[in-house]
Amino acid sequence: MKILVTGGAGFIGSAVVRQAIARGHRVINLDALTYAANLENLASVETSSLYTFEHADIRDRAALVRIFATHSPDCVMHLAAESHVDRSIDGPGDFIETNITGTFNLLEAARSHWQAAGRPDGFRFHHISTDEVFGSLGTTGQFDESTPYDPRSPYSASKAASDHLVRAWHETYGLPVVLTNCSNNYGPYHFPEKLIPVVILNALHGRAIPVYGTGENVRDWLYVEDHADALLTVLERGATGRSYAIGGENELRNIDLVRMICALMDEMHPSGAPHARLITFVTDRPGHDARYAIDPSRIRAELGWRPSVTVEQGLRRTVRWYLDNAAWWQPLLDRQGVGKRLGTKA
Repeated sequence: MKILVTGGAGFIGSAVVRQAIARGHRVINLDALTYAANLENLASVETSSLYTFEHADIRDRAALVRIFATHSPDCVMHLAAESHVDRSIDGPGDFIETNITGTFNLLEAARSHWQAAGRPDGFRFHHISTDEVFGSLGTTGQFDESTPYDPRSPYSASKAASDHLVRAWHETYGLPVVLTNCSNNYGPYHFPEKLIPVVILNALHGRAIPVYGTGENVRDWLYVEDHADALLTVLERGATGRSYAIGGENELRNIDLVRMICALMDEMHPSGAPHARLITFVTDRPGHDARYAIDPSRIRAELGWRPSVTVEQGLRRTVRWYLDNAAWWQPLLDRQGVGKRLGTKA
């Protein structure tokens, strides 16, 4: 297939690009190269004959029309999004423009291309979303594909809106779509403002490791390479109009996750041990969801997919990667907002 990937220089997008090319697909990577993007994530494929880069913004309709006309993709994997909850609290406008208006632009460009090509049956528009659109769980239960939407932050509300747009374009115009909602991703190339890289790098430098509230918030952790595999599986074999919840089957309280990383740092970087002494509880994030958990029964039953990496394995690989790749993350520490407490304007 010839796949147009939006946001392919980001964390999850770059994992998708690398795996798609490894599977023999042609990839057009459309990315605006905003603060969290990094073309270094794609160094291993940038010279491949299967890879093409287009520097463009999904808010630019004319650029999208040009790219569809130039490359005539067989399908779209839409990952481009503003995705940091704390940043959405301080500046929601960017999230509305990119996640909602940008998705609308992409849907319209894809629809025009699909109709002009004679509405081919094999075309797919795969919209990649988050479990955060479902809101917050109590101590029991899991999200699945039938869970009502209940977003709690500007970020999750903007992603919920984009999900609704994609479904509407399927129902109204017949555009062949598939949707996925995933749990928290982690792994190599994770931008260093997110929790796991923050813990690793603060431990490495002997700085306080911030934990929101009391650290009781629970997340289901999904290794990014497993997620990329799931996304390509849905693209290749998922049913049109269907949504799939993708989970890591690895629930942890934030405080337990942080302590696991500190223990790995004690083992791999013993000069700073014990790193758990650096844990510092800070004022909680406004509207902080208590718990996320995904029931992945549908994707397991219909497509035979389940995660292959446990959180213990994935964290070990991730810590090792950051310790070995300072040349990747060091320049990113100077980007706007990295290393600062965000999300306090509420």
